[in-house]
Amino acid sequence: QVQLVESGGGLVQPGGSLRLSCAASGSIFVANAMGWYRQVSGKERELVAEITRSGAINYAESVKGRFTISRDNAKNTVYLEMNSLKPEDTAVYYCYAVAVLTYTKYWGKGTLVTVSS
Repeated sequence: QVQLVESGGGLVQPGGSLRLSCAASGSIFVANAMGWYRQVSGKERELVAEITRSGAINYAESVKGRFTISRDNAKNTVYLEMNSLKPEDTAVYYCYAVAVLTYTKYWGKGTLVTVSS
């Protein structure tokens, strides 16, 4: 059974920073791509950032220059450093991981990020 556990969400003022973490666990689970989506109520889930096992990175245009994704392969953990946060970044952030052998995509339960003064 693969589990992804997110942490680091919360309330922050505009211009502030937050760091999200997501650890994947499970017997013999090795992650290929890992990343983050976000979703606002009533809207589709959108990709925020993705990083492959080899380190290739993709960002949504709306977060380029403000967010940084990184990972620790030994810990099957992905991080999202969010700076210069804006109210429009408010959403539930979901991490995901794609298994190397099966290409199955696993999801975390989500962590709420609220940017408000």
